Amino acid sequence: MAAAKPTPASLYHRLVVWALFLILLLPLAGTLLYSLATSWSATLLPSGLTFKWYVALWTDPRFLTAFGHSLLVCLGALLLAVVLILPLLFVVHYHFPRLDGLMNMLILLPFAVPPVVSSVGLLQLYGSGPLAMTGTPWVLIGCYFTVALPFIYRAISNNLQAINLRDLMDAAQLLGASPWQAAWQVVLPNLRKGLMVALLLSFSFLFGEFVFANLLVGTRYETLQVYLNNMRNSSGHFNSALVISYFFFVLMLTWVATRLNKERP
Repeated sequence: MAAAKPTPASLYHRLVVWALFLILLLPLAGTLLYSLATSWSATLLPSGLTFKWYVALWTDPRFLTAFGHSLLVCLGALLLAVVLILPLLFVVHYHFPRLDGLMNMLILLPFAVPPVVSSVGLLQLYGSGPLAMTGTPWVLIGCYFTVALPFIYRAISNNLQAINLRDLMDAAQLLGASPWQAAWQVVLPNLRKGLMVALLLSFSFLFGEFVFANLLVGTRYETLQVYLNNMRNSSGHFNSALVISYFFFVLMLTWVATRLNKERP
């Protein structure tokens, strides 16, 4: 059977979508080209191409340290979120399903307060005294934990509803499994891909966080976004290489999360 010919309306819609895509892509393409340019001032195109800015970036100890700090803080916050949220969600959905509505409201409270306001309060609370943590990664891990909570909670909650947790647990126990065995060997494997997607997307969001990192730790525990802000007065080519490297790192994480989401049964 011959394929239907595209209508003028569909062609118009495709043209609009591609035009918007190109408009959004142009600044990124310009930044990429500038990061590869030897010099680019009074000409339409750069006078030459080079990878020296990327070499300078990825051999800079300060950049590698900031990159490692961001990875450590984000992974620590996500690990804490999973360890605390996963058992809580299991208990709520299996034993107290009526509490799900209340949990949905409580989990969104971190977004009710702007990050600048939260940072001022945290500076007052943890700036001195027995719990002085400003300037350390621990205060960032705590902040990022609260920021990641809504993403991880909603993703896992939707997954638990999709697999029908109560029926799955009851069926496993009827077959002789203990509650711990049913949770570990039956429920958790069904949550694996959904959990990975939530973690990757949350990581992409936290990796670009700037306000908490800049106000609570600054250069005392420099993260990638703080490093990018502090290097704003350096070479434009170097900064462009930094932005492109950051963009492609986040793009790869998003691509992996999308692939996992498509492969979910």
